[in-house]
Amino acid sequence: MSKANRYSQIIEAVFFNSYKEGLTEIDFTRIDIENIAALLKVKLPKNIGDILYSFRYRNSLPKNIIDITPKGFEWIIRPAGRGMYKLALTKTTFFKPTDHFSITKIPNATPGIIAKYAMSDEQALLAIIRYNRLLDIFTGLTCYSLQNHLRTTVPSMGQVETDEIYIGIDKRGIHYVIPVQAKGKSDKLGVVQIEQDFAIGASKFPNLICKPIAAQFMVNGDIALFEFERIEEEILVSSEKHYRLVDHKELSFDELNVYKTRNI
Repeated sequence: MSKANRYSQIIEAVFFNSYKEGLTEIDFTRIDIENIAALLKVKLPKNIGDILYSFRYRNSLPKNIIDITPKGFEWIIRPAGRGMYKLALTKTTFFKPTDHFSITKIPNATPGIIAKYAMSDEQALLAIIRYNRLLDIFTGLTCYSLQNHLRTTVPSMGQVETDEIYIGIDKRGIHYVIPVQAKGKSDKLGVVQIEQDFAIGASKFPNLICKPIAAQFMVNGDIALFEFERIEEEILVSSEKHYRLVDHKELSFDELNVYKTRNI
């Protein structure tokens, strides 16, 4: 049996073990996963978290779950404490770059040696953001990288992680914490990751304004940046920009004049 089929069998059994019409949340634990796998006689991966990661960021939930989901909603898997999780019904599950969006060209300042040896899309994207000061450009803040791949625990969620943490400062001297999620071309940007970033800001940096940012390589190599806000417990995109790194000779004064007419 393929890994995808094994994972689908397990999460489907977890869901229908507790599902009743009208429910919007289903709580379960790591132990529940182990018990259901034993009943199904399905081999678990060494890292049980890979099952949850798969459905959060890579694959859709099983068809039997999707078929009974109310129109306009989807189920997501949220952390709910150490070894605890919940399937929750929500309107927004994934974010993706907007089609036919205007492009801003940026002279490429990435050192060639870094571009040559970056070992993954995620590593390359984080390096590009850092060397080209894309967060400063996108947010209008002066941003400083504080830590890569922060893994920590927050109340009510348990262990969470984000790809990089920046600290920003504006012209008034106000400080911001900026968790950044980086995604390759084929990866999905899930709402759960942004919820976790808001939680990191509230728990670890309570005196700073939290401004979660996500970055994604697009199919053509352009970079989409998103800023998020939370309104009545819903995560929404408050700003989106697309950037293209180019040699300075590829950026004309005519294009620069067009940029002057754009809305900020």
